[in-house]
Amino acid sequence: MSAKDTITQTVTENDVVLFMKGTKMAPRCGFSQRVAGVLNYMQVDFADVDVLEDDEIRQGIKDYSDWPTIPQLYVKGEFVGGCDIVTEMTLSGELDQLFAEKGVSFDKAAADKIREANG
Repeated sequence: MSAKDTITQTVTENDVVLFMKGTKMAPRCGFSQRVAGVLNYMQVDFADVDVLEDDEIRQGIKDYSDWPTIPQLYVKGEFVGGCDIVTEMTLSGELDQLFAEKGVSFDKAAADKIREANG
């Protein structure tokens, strides 16, 4: 299976996927740690893909999304963005809205606490 096929299968079979450096429990870069931390704190059930484990996936996800950096968040097969975009969406409430629209379970009170702490 090609890297593109693997990526397509991953984003199709999982409601929320984070392509990241490291894993959700052991991120290996600050940007991946920030996004995984937000998702973990909001109790979002997400698949994590460690791009450091496979160079073809690491380059393939950049080509797939036409986005040059990692981490990359996908919700219901749709590319959402990287660390800065996810951070902005979290603080504005747009991420909550996206999860609600897509039927993704998350802890609204935790999301509110993130905004309160950063307001």
